[in-house]
Amino acid sequence: MKPEDLEPEAPPEDAPSSEATESEVAPPAEADRSAEPSAEAEPEDTRPASAADATPPDSRDDEEAEAEADDSEAEAEAEAEAPKRSRRPRRRKAAEPEAEKPAIPAKPAPTRRRSRREPGEPAPVVRAQAKYVRSSARKARLVCDHIRGKSVEEARAILALTPRAIAQDWSKLLESAVANAEHNHELVGEDLYVKSVHADEGPTIKRFRPRAMGRATPIHKRTSHLTILLTPKD
Repeated sequence: MKPEDLEPEAPPEDAPSSEATESEVAPPAEADRSAEPSAEAEPEDTRPASAADATPPDSRDDEEAEAEADDSEAEAEAEAEAPKRSRRPRRRKAAEPEAEKPAIPAKPAPTRRRSRREPGEPAPVVRAQAKYVRSSARKARLVCDHIRGKSVEEARAILALTPRAIAQDWSKLLESAVANAEHNHELVGEDLYVKSVHADEGPTIKRFRPRAMGRATPIHKRTSHLTILLTPKD
């Protein structure tokens, strides 16, 4: 066989060349590749950027609540510790010896003095009164008749030894009159005497007591007004 016979046959004119076929077929292949994701491309990173984004909203609320609770506990502890810190310096101050304070001189007791009166000036009269004493005026007069015209010392002794209950009220009234004379008129209580003393009737308190056959008997609880007048001795 001759080598000329082995030469390849020329392609027909109508058949496209291999280069032309490759150039024309290449674009659809590239389009298909662009349309479908390539196997070599890395998958998108679906992981969260931070741990906070990964936690669900419910867990976030729980964490915030826990953080607030921790803050409130810390504040409470700080407040509890605050007074303890403030007490320490006080204890130290108490432990330190106090400086001796200068002694304050005591005021002298007020001395009672006789009131200076002019020769023609009348003697002052000191008055004391007790109202609505729960005793009848008759019972009060039985006691006050014993101290009329007596000195203060004698009147005190008489009232102290009188067995009647109204004598205690007369004794209190006498001491009140003596205090008025000493503080208001600068008089000496021992130099005074009872110039006048009397008992007046006060309002009567009315009550009722049940008796037999459905009757009610009245009860009259009487009161009195006691008055004492003191004056210095001539």
